[in-house]
Amino acid sequence: MPSHRTLIPLLEADPELGEGLAGAELDGATRALAVHAVTLDAGPWEPLDERWPVPPTLGLLVLEGVVTRDIVFAGRTTTELLGAGDVLRPWEDDVQFDPLPFGVGWHVHEPARVAVLDGRVALASARWPVLAGALSRRHVRRARSLAFQLAIAQLPRVDDLLLVLLWALAERWGRVSPQGVRLPLALPHRTLATLVGARRPSVTTALSGLSRDGLVERTEDGWLLHGDPSEVLPERLHAPVPAAPAPEPLGI
Repeated sequence: MPSHRTLIPLLEADPELGEGLAGAELDGATRALAVHAVTLDAGPWEPLDERWPVPPTLGLLVLEGVVTRDIVFAGRTTTELLGAGDVLRPWEDDVQFDPLPFGVGWHVHEPARVAVLDGRVALASARWPVLAGALSRRHVRRARSLAFQLAIAQLPRVDDLLLVLLWALAERWGRVSPQGVRLPLALPHRTLATLVGARRPSVTTALSGLSRDGLVERTEDGWLLHGDPSEVLPERLHAPVPAAPAPEPLGI
């Protein structure tokens, strides 16, 4: 997949990294932190096909777009959703479990831009510790997102899994509108399924049910969420799981 590189001021592309700096310090850091931004086209992404700087490279900072990382293990796929603000190190070898090796695949869902946090950023982190702290928070946030994804995967009902997931994604990517909260992530049902650890047909059925209940609505660019999550989610998650219907007599 072709990529295109430009030189950009990192703290202008992601001002949150410079929070805590002001005046001459902020001006100096902004001038010093010129990094390469790589534009990735939509489609499968092979990070190892790219030419990255030699170490010390801290990673790649996603500036725009949506990227997924799939892990295929024992015939099942688990997906991590990544977007603006996330820090990646896609050239690192994943720890393999020899009895059951797994594969990793990357996919760019819409044109994305990533900033290369190269040796200049590593040196700047020593000069301005605020920057090192900001990057550490990004790693912690990603780890906590994965922990939350693991937690909601324990819910027994697929429709509840999806509803919590969509509201969690809306917390980060959503926009409030008069009609509801718009979530501009046009993820296919297959990706939603691997995000919650369910089968695609189950996800399709669950989304149809949520739509009938007036809780979610499909739009051209993603989803429209209805209701107040502080009211809808506790009511659903604390409701008892319906009992399985009694088996019918065999009539023998």
